[in-house]
Amino acid sequence: MHVHHDDVHFSSSSIRIHSPSFKEHPLLTNLQSCSKTLVSQLSNTRHSLNRVFELIKNRHSPPRFTQTRPVRRSNSHTQILSSVTQLMIGKSSPISLSLIQSTQLNWSNSGVEDIETTRGLSSPLLCCASLSLTRPNESNQSVEGKDMIQQQKGHSVSRNAEERVLISEVLVRTKDGEELERKDLEIEALAALKACRANSALTIREVQEDVHRIIESGYFCSCTPVAVDTRDGIRLMFQVEPNQEFRGLVCENANVLPSKFIQEAFRDGFGKVINIKRLEEAITSINGWYMERGLFGIVSDIDTLSGGIVRLQVAEAEVNNISIRFLDRKTGEPTKGKTSPETILRQLTTKKGQVYSMLQGKRDVDTVLAMGIMEDVSIIPQPAGDSGKVDLIMNCVERPSGGFSAGGGISSGITSGPLSGLIGSFAYSHRNLFGRNQKLNVSLERGQIDSIFRINYTDPWIEGDDKRTSRSIMVQNSRTPGNLVHGNQPDNSSLTIGRVTAGVEYSRPFRPKWSGTAGLIFQHAGARDEQGNPIIKDFYSSPLTASGKTHDETLLAKLESIYTGSGDRGSTMFAFNMEQGLPVLPEWLCFNRVTARARKGIHIGPGRFLFSLSGGHVVGNFSPHEAFGIGGTNSVRGYEEGAVGSGRSYVVGSGEMSFPVRGPVEGVIFTDYGTDMGSGSTVPGDPAGARLKPGSGYGYGLGVRVDSPLGPLRLEYAFNDQQAGRFHFGVGLRN
Repeated sequence: MHVHHDDVHFSSSSIRIHSPSFKEHPLLTNLQSCSKTLVSQLSNTRHSLNRVFELIKNRHSPPRFTQTRPVRRSNSHTQILSSVTQLMIGKSSPISLSLIQSTQLNWSNSGVEDIETTRGLSSPLLCCASLSLTRPNESNQSVEGKDMIQQQKGHSVSRNAEERVLISEVLVRTKDGEELERKDLEIEALAALKACRANSALTIREVQEDVHRIIESGYFCSCTPVAVDTRDGIRLMFQVEPNQEFRGLVCENANVLPSKFIQEAFRDGFGKVINIKRLEEAITSINGWYMERGLFGIVSDIDTLSGGIVRLQVAEAEVNNISIRFLDRKTGEPTKGKTSPETILRQLTTKKGQVYSMLQGKRDVDTVLAMGIMEDVSIIPQPAGDSGKVDLIMNCVERPSGGFSAGGGISSGITSGPLSGLIGSFAYSHRNLFGRNQKLNVSLERGQIDSIFRINYTDPWIEGDDKRTSRSIMVQNSRTPGNLVHGNQPDNSSLTIGRVTAGVEYSRPFRPKWSGTAGLIFQHAGARDEQGNPIIKDFYSSPLTASGKTHDETLLAKLESIYTGSGDRGSTMFAFNMEQGLPVLPEWLCFNRVTARARKGIHIGPGRFLFSLSGGHVVGNFSPHEAFGIGGTNSVRGYEEGAVGSGRSYVVGSGEMSFPVRGPVEGVIFTDYGTDMGSGSTVPGDPAGARLKPGSGYGYGLGVRVDSPLGPLRLEYAFNDQQAGRFHFGVGLRN
């Protein structure tokens, strides 16, 4: 009979037995019992097979292994993609190398009944391997076994199946009954036996189990138990067919899998008899390579060819198409988006024709979210028909594109007054101009003394550029306190520095974690008193401009390079900045200013050490208020803003140790040191010398930090080297 279901094939041959033969010798009663057992086992196998069929419907189809004549498993691309998807997300392990044991019953010319068990790579099926008894002088006897099977169908023979037969000798032989050429394989087969031993009484079930154990050793593609009644007793022979020797490997459709990795996975098996267990381990390692990298790839088929060549087929799901689908923020239903799909697609590193990687897809999701115009982003892979490829659907939920906002803050430049440092702000912003992710921000900040009005337009990625170059255009009118350099007026008067600035900057990443900026900035700057009148000298008669006029004009060419580590707070950072004044007109200032800053964080247990260093130098004719000010919240704590010194050069170093306290709160112990390197007197008018600034100093103290949406909120208390104490409050990390 033949039973088919998908790619599983079960076959059994009819058995012909002459009824008179059962009365000729008492030993043949065992054969009758054995035939009944065989009928029962076949029936049980069919019932088990039907149950397995139902299970197979809900399981993924694994690869299939055959000998000499490969049997193809017609796995559809949709099933493979489904298998890979579940493998990637860890729901199941769809590809496995397991046993398939199909029982083939035949009558040989000599009348010996064989039950042959073959091994492949597929879903495990329950089957039987029955024990048959024969006598040499009965080889020409036959009966109508088909009629007997039909007569015995439905009867219970479990008692006969458990009856024991005394075995005098157990041998392992070839299919032709000869000794195996390789004794190591014979030893492997004998070592796999558990129940079958010489001078032991065995049941059919125990023989079955040992047949399975031989197959499960991995060295044999078939095993046939044959029992022969001899003069010395019943001899049980396991006729085995060893696998071929591993002579070569062919891997197909592996476009991203490194050939070196494949060679390493199979290296130990070259020149040896193919072992299915070792093949299983190799395939598991290959699937693991894909899974570790989030790639949609899997071993889909494996077979052996003549000459011991193993052919490995890999299914890698390439990206067929990428589409954008916008979802409503409230209902989650598809809707029309404001953003151009091309603006989103060009942000993705996943391209058509690539093998889809879930890790790369996650990075693409993070990149789209970093644009600031999406509230939620997800990628859904779907099979692209039966092509073996995958279609990607990116679901995007857009944020409101713009609106007004108001807020407040604190300026570190204000050190006295009843409303010291308070700032109010009002702004309008649009995050997605023209649906191209372009930004427009108009803001106004107003404090007790300082104020800033700013218009900024940014295109994060210039259209037509393949280097991810961004462009920023800025116009700003600001008034900031001048006490950083020209503070501590004896008459308690104050002055402010007014600046009108306009410029354009271009930025792009040029290496991983490295970015560069180039720009051109024009600045019109001068000093004013409390009434807003222009002034050119302070109380000490120190000049406030380099040109001697009420204002200085400068055209700056700017170059900046920044390295950022992981981007987390306390990660490694380095920045280098150079500005060159271009004297296009004779009255425009000409100078060169270089600054650099670095930061390094080290985790030790729950604590974290943070070291930072910054410095700079100016050469040429520059405005005195542009000198480097030392001291204050973001410099040397324990001093007022700019109280340590102001010079053409400076160096400031800091060391901090922070430790968690509770929830978002952490404590910190710190120490700072800064110096103008003796350059204070070289600033026009020597404003630091006129105010008796020391030129160098240090501070130390402790504080608390609280994480907030605005960044770390810092409240610190520090002592300087004059033993004077001072509170400092800041928002965000130190510069």
